[in-house]
Amino acid sequence: MTFWIIIALTAAVVSVLLAVALIRGRNSGENPAAYDLRVYRDQLKEVEKDLARGVISAEDGQRAKAEISRRVLTADAELAAGNDGTAQPRGAALVMAAITVISLIGGALLLYNTLGAPGYPDLALKDRIAASTEAHKNRPSQETVESQLPPRPVLEQPSEEFLDLMNRLRTAVATRPDDLQGHQLLASNEMTMGNYKAAYAAQEQVLKIKGDAATGRDYAEYANMLILAAGGYVSPEAETALRAALARDPEDGASLYYMGLMFFQNDRPDATFRMWRDLLERGPADALWIAPIRAQIVDMSIRAGVDYDLPAPSRTPNRGALGGDALTGPSAEDVANAAEMDTQDRQQMIRGMVEQLSTRLADEGGSPAEWARLIGALGVLGEVDRATAIWGEAKTVFAGNSDALAAIRSAALRAGLAE
Repeated sequence: MTFWIIIALTAAVVSVLLAVALIRGRNSGENPAAYDLRVYRDQLKEVEKDLARGVISAEDGQRAKAEISRRVLTADAELAAGNDGTAQPRGAALVMAAITVISLIGGALLLYNTLGAPGYPDLALKDRIAASTEAHKNRPSQETVESQLPPRPVLEQPSEEFLDLMNRLRTAVATRPDDLQGHQLLASNEMTMGNYKAAYAAQEQVLKIKGDAATGRDYAEYANMLILAAGGYVSPEAETALRAALARDPEDGASLYYMGLMFFQNDRPDATFRMWRDLLERGPADALWIAPIRAQIVDMSIRAGVDYDLPAPSRTPNRGALGGDALTGPSAEDVANAAEMDTQDRQQMIRGMVEQLSTRLADEGGSPAEWARLIGALGVLGEVDRATAIWGEAKTVFAGNSDALAAIRSAALRAGLAE
């Protein structure tokens, strides 16, 4: 209420001053031409004094006196012609004063109603940070958010053969809780199928089995699965995983992107903007977090109160799911060690994984590491011609990106395709 009282008084005072000035106008009773004439005569006297003191030269004094004399003659002519320069009629002045007052007060209220937050008190920076900290501390858990999400749309179902193999893999892994490769394979395939909750449950087992040997990438994949399962929400559990990933790899781009998202979700757009700007400037341009950052960072800068111009992209980023090297297709190690299945089942499982990855890369694009993984898997399966075709397509997709081509070429070399 205090805010509105102050604003109302301020607007009233300013409005009254403007109205008085408009009503009075130039009705001082003195002819403007007479006033000008008096000023010019005073100027002539000042020039005479300057000449007497030697402040200006005689030549400059004569020029000044000639110019002022010309203005005196003009003012005198206006005075003689009766051009008194009186202000507008009083009625017009009253109308203009009323319009000014209404525009000032009404415009201010409209502007505040549009850009401000009526009914909410202003908060100092320290109070905003304190409120953000409190909200962050008390935000809902992973389980709570998952329970509130609507049913997830059903993705295109894989073949019955692949589903049967998945069920057999789930059963096999359930009987072998310490099977690292089995849980890794299960997490990867559940992720590919969109079963994010099952994927992070399997990845959680991977972390438990690895213990202190778990890498930053292991934790980043776990966080990515948690966030996807929560519909993009960075839960306390996901934040813990992200911090574990960054403790092992402080430069992990996907983890830093998600940390920035977490800060935004807890009303700290300033922290989000700083993290995302650093990621955008650092690149590389085809990193999978660059596209979502470019789509949001201008709005984030406005929220953070920073004047920011989005730089032009150096190239079009590749499409694909966020997560850096958190890949959803099979690695060469997966191909060789598919959860201790017999040869026929293992081949069927891997072929199903390869087909899903191949289809997704063709439809949506993906990271260089995913293309490399597909080429390596095809090489292990003995499909050299197909792997060669994929390698040729990758060279077109990533033309001009030497880092990406180097990573894919390494996979092609291991598969015996590139010199």
